[in-house]
Amino acid sequence: MNKLLADLVAIPGPCGFEHQMIRYLYNRMLPIADECRIDGIGNLIVTKKGAYDGPSLIVSAHTDEVGFIVKKIEPNGLIRFEKLGGHDDRILLSEPVIVHTEQGALPGVIGTISCHMLKIDNPELVRKFSELYIDVGAADADEVAQMGIRVGDPITWATPYREMGANRAYGHGFDDKCGCAVLVKALEELDFSKVHGTVYGVFSVQEEVGLRGAKVAGQQLDADVALAVDTTAVSDTFEAMMDDTLELGRGPGVKVMDFSLTASLAVRKKLESVARSYGIPYQLEVFAGIGTDAGELHMAKSGIPSSVISVPSRYAHSSVETIDLRDFYYSKELLKAFIMEMRTKEEFSFLYNM
Repeated sequence: MNKLLADLVAIPGPCGFEHQMIRYLYNRMLPIADECRIDGIGNLIVTKKGAYDGPSLIVSAHTDEVGFIVKKIEPNGLIRFEKLGGHDDRILLSEPVIVHTEQGALPGVIGTISCHMLKIDNPELVRKFSELYIDVGAADADEVAQMGIRVGDPITWATPYREMGANRAYGHGFDDKCGCAVLVKALEELDFSKVHGTVYGVFSVQEEVGLRGAKVAGQQLDADVALAVDTTAVSDTFEAMMDDTLELGRGPGVKVMDFSLTASLAVRKKLESVARSYGIPYQLEVFAGIGTDAGELHMAKSGIPSSVISVPSRYAHSSVETIDLRDFYYSKELLKAFIMEMRTKEEFSFLYNM
């Protein structure tokens, strides 16, 4: 799994520019899928049929990562940019980035002032991204053009996948390349001759700009239950607002609620029951400051009972998102166990066991 995650981190996929990610995943899934197709917005939908009758399950992981886009090229060769997805302006300064052009990938850096100028600046000032710029080493706009950079080119963080300590890793785009890796490996490892029902693996697009791919996917698929596999922000560091309700290394999160979803009680209880039966550690997740594909899927058609398996992460939407690899592994094992233990659609109904 770690090698797959490293491979996915190396593939650019900012919001609206998921083409390389979708192509890679299509080629990887095609040999094992009963059906593999890409819809009009760009979602990859992989169908795997179990040998026995049972419920239809959507499992969605989004392929897009937060990034930027070239907005304007200044006469002196510096580049103005717009955000793709949510960013914290405080962490942008001096970060290395990659500009993805039709001619290839080019390195750059988000500029900052020298610390020697602090005496003539306000050190408490947080400059908005619209005041910032990317330096790609060009002397003027003509040189930028010769490099092949154009308005509309996407930009990603430059940080590669790196492992650190005994069980942890950091890199950019873990949100949600972790979820994509979990879904890929679960579909590859499961023995569908023992599965009840059908699984639709959705590798969605444009999640970070409004759950758009999931909305389109939910309109196409007739499902009895849905899961998103995504990352979630932990609260185990020293900042004042951190309450230690989610930690690295304590297992995947099982969603209770976020701003986009109050999880189906039946689906959440099924995830908890399966986790206990299989000896998988887990954490209940109540975090209003996040949304996932399940936020759209649960409102599709006549409504789909939904929850989320969350890979805990530090420093979300930064260039150094950090996970515990054990949580990553157990997220995959929980998804596999949930699929193996499905039997009927009735077990996910609103009043089931109430």
